[in-house]
Amino acid sequence: MAVVIIIPARFASTRYPGKPLVELRGADGRARSLIRRSWDAAMTATGVDRVVVATDDDRIADAARGFGAEVAMTPLTCRNGTERCAVVAEGLAEDDIVVNLQGDAPLTPPWFVEALVGAMQAEPARPVATPVLRCDAAALAGFLEDRRQGRVGATTAVFDRSGRALYFSKEVLPYTGRPLGPEEEIPVFHHVGVYAYRPAALRAYIGWPQGRLETWEGLEQLRFMENGTAVHCVEVEGRGRAFWELNNPSDVERIEAILAELGLD
Repeated sequence: MAVVIIIPARFASTRYPGKPLVELRGADGRARSLIRRSWDAAMTATGVDRVVVATDDDRIADAARGFGAEVAMTPLTCRNGTERCAVVAEGLAEDDIVVNLQGDAPLTPPWFVEALVGAMQAEPARPVATPVLRCDAAALAGFLEDRRQGRVGATTAVFDRSGRALYFSKEVLPYTGRPLGPEEEIPVFHHVGVYAYRPAALRAYIGWPQGRLETWEGLEQLRFMENGTAVHCVEVEGRGRAFWELNNPSDVERIEAILAELGLD
């Protein structure tokens, strides 16, 4: 079975227009675009056959080709990254694995992608999977501060004992109702912006209308759940590496600080 990473990227982001071309300075002081850093992250994962940037914008396509990426042009009618993946994945074999590495997650460690692919290979009937990372105290504090300041923060995931997702939200879930003690295990899981799909799940997805919860939350994966398709959550470990997506302009400084701390050029 082939493993194809697709990086969806669009210029006309509602929250942050032009985001894929925003430049981020690494530890060496050199600036690279967000789409370049996301492609670099994808290229570090093992067991991957292809990495494709999927976009509807010539500016992003030209930038991606400039650093050597394979590019697929997708229709303007695609409403989110999953729909872009569905277009690019047409013609793939039924047992292939399509990985959606969202273009705003340049800090994604390769072992996140590898764990996700492993979970799909272990269960050939699994239609969709996505990684989740248990929050530490610092990450949870950051989530809560974003909400207090009215910023769109990271997504949280709630799932059952088998790993089947129950819900995803831009709110901090589950609600604990009290501060957690230093020895307590934090029950909040950060949803990592990566997905793995079977081609059949993508074909079904693109044929469904946008769901109510998907529209309210602005979370594309909820369309699967609203149509009865299971999304499996794969718990991954941070291994001391900070993870953050670029959702708002204020995240640029945060991500650059993490790049410097990790020594990533």
